[in-house]
Amino acid sequence: MIKWYQDKEIKIYFSIIPNVKARFLTPYCNKNEIKEYKEKPFINLEKLDVELFDCKKNKKYFFEIKKDYTWDGASIPRIFWRLIGSKTEPEFLIPSLIHDVLCENHSYVDNDRYFSTKVFEKLLKISKVNPFKRWLMFHSVDNYQKFKRWKNEL
Repeated sequence: MIKWYQDKEIKIYFSIIPNVKARFLTPYCNKNEIKEYKEKPFINLEKLDVELFDCKKNKKYFFEIKKDYTWDGASIPRIFWRLIGSKTEPEFLIPSLIHDVLCENHSYVDNDRYFSTKVFEKLLKISKVNPFKRWLMFHSVDNYQKFKRWKNEL
């Protein structure tokens, strides 16, 4: 496993360097493909094993992201793009990939909403997102998840 990030709270490991890319439209795309590519413009090109370690709880989580998994990038409302950046910014790709998988599969981290958001924030840090944007994105995501009723079920 490749150590991607480590501090006193969280450790993040990947089996390989994530291999992701933007999907693009061609003249041969049908209407369904066009709709799908616009909704989820990014694709994971290789199976990726992820290991997360919550140092505070001394808990390890392991999950796999399948080859050809697609996602929408960072879910940033267009009105905030000038402040934060667009959802397709390269520095948001790996953090949004991991966070989207965790949001779709709460059980991967034992339904720990806050831990999943901390992982997202640490991945933004590794991607060189500045501290203010990280803070803003962390709190926006955390509060949105509370609103969507993803609560810690301990």
